[in-house]
Amino acid sequence: MQFKHPEILYFLFLLVIPILVHLFQLRHFKKEYFTNVRFLKELSIQTRKSSKIKKWLLLATRLLLLIFIIIAFAQPFFKAKDSKNSSNEMYIVLDNSFSMQAKGQKGELLKRAVQELLENTPENQTFSLITNSETFWNTDIKSIRTELQNLKYSALPFQLESAMAKIKSRKSAFNKDVVIITDAVGLEPKQLKSINPDFNTYFIIPEAEQKNNTSIDSVFIHQTLDDFYEIGLKLSAFGEKNKEIPVALYNQNKLIAKTLTKFETKDKTIYFTIPKKDFHGYASITDNGLEYDNSLYFSISKPKKNNIISIGTAEKSNFLSRIYTNDEFNFNNFAIETLDYNAIEKQNTIVLNELDEIPQALQTTLKSFVEKGGNLVLIPSAKVSMANLNPFLKIFGNIQFKSLENKEKLITKINFNHPLFSGVFENKIDNFQFPKTKNSFSISSSNPAVLYYEDQNAFLTSIGNAISSVYVFTAPINLENSNFQQSPLIVPTFYKMGINNQNNGVNALTIGNNNPFYIDAIVSKDEILKVKNEMETFIPVQQILNDKVKLTFNDFPEQAGNFGIYNQKERLQNISFNYNRNESDLAQANENGLSEYKIIDSIETVFNSLQTDRTDNQIWKWFVIFALLFLLTEMAIIRFVK
Repeated sequence: MQFKHPEILYFLFLLVIPILVHLFQLRHFKKEYFTNVRFLKELSIQTRKSSKIKKWLLLATRLLLLIFIIIAFAQPFFKAKDSKNSSNEMYIVLDNSFSMQAKGQKGELLKRAVQELLENTPENQTFSLITNSETFWNTDIKSIRTELQNLKYSALPFQLESAMAKIKSRKSAFNKDVVIITDAVGLEPKQLKSINPDFNTYFIIPEAEQKNNTSIDSVFIHQTLDDFYEIGLKLSAFGEKNKEIPVALYNQNKLIAKTLTKFETKDKTIYFTIPKKDFHGYASITDNGLEYDNSLYFSISKPKKNNIISIGTAEKSNFLSRIYTNDEFNFNNFAIETLDYNAIEKQNTIVLNELDEIPQALQTTLKSFVEKGGNLVLIPSAKVSMANLNPFLKIFGNIQFKSLENKEKLITKINFNHPLFSGVFENKIDNFQFPKTKNSFSISSSNPAVLYYEDQNAFLTSIGNAISSVYVFTAPINLENSNFQQSPLIVPTFYKMGINNQNNGVNALTIGNNNPFYIDAIVSKDEILKVKNEMETFIPVQQILNDKVKLTFNDFPEQAGNFGIYNQKERLQNISFNYNRNESDLAQANENGLSEYKIIDSIETVFNSLQTDRTDNQIWKWFVIFALLFLLTEMAIIRFVK
């Protein structure tokens, strides 16, 4: 037991006063006996004994009364067991990602978490609130009540490292209490390492009642017919399968197609045939899971002809002119001596066809070309100089040529999962006529191959990014060295390499993906492009590049939907944005790594626990109560004891 005002205990010396008074009242007197009162002697002795008992009782009650009053004024208390953290700063990390749309016992997880905060956070409690999209520093529950009630789901996934970095940036002499409210979907052990071990960290893990969910993941053009597109929608089912899911297709908010689909496996692709016109709409499904991934917005514009040039001798480029036909491509071939460098920036794909040497000026131009979204295809010459080729390849990634092998090899394996062959093959092909090469280069590369030799070395590999790709063959494919030009693989391979990623007709971007987007537009330095629809308008980061504009959207827009890119009032292009599908699988909730942390069932429990552990147990009131009891006892003794 400790005292808030221990100096008051000096008043205990005042107890001497009632003792002295008591001793004065008990002083001895000489006894005189008279004959006429001798019959009262026995009664007198009995009364004297009763009086002594009464006075001793009064002394005891008065002493105890004074003792308890003095101790009460000294304010005794028992020290809290966690008193050293009583001055901690409070931080609440609230996950408002889309996985928190899942329904628990009392409704959507996020809405229930917000309601608990509003109901159970003490009004005098100062704290900082960090969500995926917003931060409120040094506030209280009354000040942010409206913001919490209107808190929306964020397209940004829950990143514990980001929240911890914000908390650590708040330098303070006090330690920190951190309450993390998340469903733990996608929570990885490496994220937990960002938590400072000195923090007093609590986890509240709301759990979804059912984890079944279906999502629309992507869209692509499967076939281009004379008057129609056949588009494919890729769907994923998590949890229970074998349920029929309605799928609808809308163009400009008008229903144009609808069907039912049933999942036999986790992934399924369904197809729709739509008129070969501009499309600016979305596909939609209806399920009992999350809502955010039930719609996929996309735009299809009339495909532009891809501009392709081949740099090399005309004889070796004849096969390309048969693939890149005039109905879909603008194809030209240039010898290295007659190449117009100014024409490179206007191309979508450039093929370096068996050049013995790549001039330094061309290397610099091609580096800029790839960075701006152009595709590059390299077919090596048997006479190429390694000292010239390898530094050029090093500009784009980790591919280096080694020696030329004079050995015939068969091309026997196709990487069907490579993006180059996405949507090309209906089924995996095991038996086809294997093309071969007589001479080939060995290479060192960490990139996955597109086509393999029988010895598992790469015949065709690539270095890719979000807006362009560099494709590298490891052998010349002229008719003297290879029969690859007669192989059925030649057309789909070069056709897909010739189509630019942003010029394939389908437009469906992901919010938060910071890959640049290029639009063909000639604008002045004073003009600013805007992206807008009926609900939202924003200005992306933009850079003018001759006849193109490079756009970077960062974390905009805030809501998925169909948008337009505008130069003042002129609509330049349709564009669509979607939420990332990373949180569609609710089974990703990972609570196993939280064993080292305190897991609490509710925010109410957190505050009650902190108050109990950090509040001193004040017991002075009990001393006041006992003092009153002894006062009443004294009065009773005076009145009733004779």
